[in-house]
Amino acid sequence: MAKSTPQKLVKLDGRTGEGGGQLVRIAVSLAALTGTPLLITNVRGNRLGKRNGGLKAQHVSATKWLAKITSAETNGCFVGSKTIEFKPNSLHPYTVDRDIEIDADSASSILLVLQAVLPVVLFANDTAAHPVRLSIKGGTNGSFSLSYEYLDQVLLPTLEIFGIYVERQLKVRGWSHGPLKLGHAEFKIHPIPFGQSLKVPNLPTERGSVKEIDISILVLETLQKPLEDALTKHIKQRFPEVKINIILRENTHRIYTLLVVHTYTGLRFGRDWLYDRKTKVRTPEDISAEMAEKVVEDLVSEFEKGGLIDEYLQDQLVIF
Repeated sequence: MAKSTPQKLVKLDGRTGEGGGQLVRIAVSLAALTGTPLLITNVRGNRLGKRNGGLKAQHVSATKWLAKITSAETNGCFVGSKTIEFKPNSLHPYTVDRDIEIDADSASSILLVLQAVLPVVLFANDTAAHPVRLSIKGGTNGSFSLSYEYLDQVLLPTLEIFGIYVERQLKVRGWSHGPLKLGHAEFKIHPIPFGQSLKVPNLPTERGSVKEIDISILVLETLQKPLEDALTKHIKQRFPEVKINIILRENTHRIYTLLVVHTYTGLRFGRDWLYDRKTKVRTPEDISAEMAEKVVEDLVSEFEKGGLIDEYLQDQLVIF
């Protein structure tokens, strides 16, 4: 690896903007990619209370891997740390292994680890243009983070317009809500060829009307039919003419659903919910009605904003 030319230390206040974990993930990823020394103070400073501040396990896992492949010096790289210093010593990570394994050490989101690692791996091509196999263990469905379904059905298909192609496979589903269960997902990433850059995305200039809506349902078997009926009812009230596709039914002890809108101009909008409320002494019909109303109305609210992508996709695309 080539040594980086000394650069000025970049200092960031972790309370900037939303003051959450995305600032950490993007900043450390870009620091690794560009060889820029970085200091972040007040890490996740706006995430106090129940969600706590400081680094989480997924930040630590991603940062340690990025430090390894750039021979970076780090300080404060531990769970709960309010300050993180990252000083990469290598500018171009061209010698990244073709087979990578990252363990998030908790039910922390696999997809948030991927968010930090993907930009670097994309520019880690070798002379033979081998793909990179990335295996991540952690959570696949959790509160306050992207689900595997959203990544699979919304984010990664959208990244293809940038020339980013990622094959994926869910090995084991992992949940953050309820009894802890770690998950496992594998990705095959095709780095950008030497001398090339990401494509300029050719997004449509108009959002277009709704063509169809895909539904993914991950619930107990006793809830599947009531939830499917409730979702169909609420969707038809809002979008009477659209085609509805049930693309995933999975029996699980949690309650999760994802809706994905497809427009006639080829855009996608997603909205999901990992149900986190009490279910005792409630009927499947009551739970389903509550779930359907919230997810559908959240999706309608997002769609009526008039944008070309949903707010969660905006957060994921900004680095590209």
